[in-house]
Amino acid sequence: MTTTPPALDAHAHRPTDTAAHPGTAKPAPRARDYASASVPRHLARGALGFGLIAGAVALLPVTGPVSLLAAPLALVAFRGCPTCWAVGLAQTISRGRLERQCVDGVCTLAKASPHPAPSRRA
Repeated sequence: MTTTPPALDAHAHRPTDTAAHPGTAKPAPRARDYASASVPRHLARGALGFGLIAGAVALLPVTGPVSLLAAPLALVAFRGCPTCWAVGLAQTISRGRLERQCVDGVCTLAKASPHPAPSRRA
C-alpha cells in the first residue's frame, strides 16, 4: 500500500502563523470597502473622476500628451478604477439596508433588521 507523503498531499493540514506563534491571533481578513460616507459624496467623487477622464481626452488635441496627467488623478478620485467606483456606489446605497446572513454554510442577502435605538442614561 502506497501513501502520499504529507508534503505532497494537497489536502494535508498546513500549519498557520498562529500555530507557529502561540498566543498571537491573526485577525480575519476584511472585505474591500469602496463605500463613501454618503451617496452625495460618492456621486461627487464620481463626477470628479469622470470629469477628469473626459477632460484628459478632450484636451488631448489642444495640449497634447500633457493632458493625460489628469488620468491618474481620476484614479485617485475613483479609489481605483471606474468599476471600483461603481461597486462603492452599490455598497454606499445598500449600507445599513442589506446584511449577509449565513446559515449552515449558505449565505444570502436579506433586509437588515432594525437595530434598537441606544438608550440614554441621565
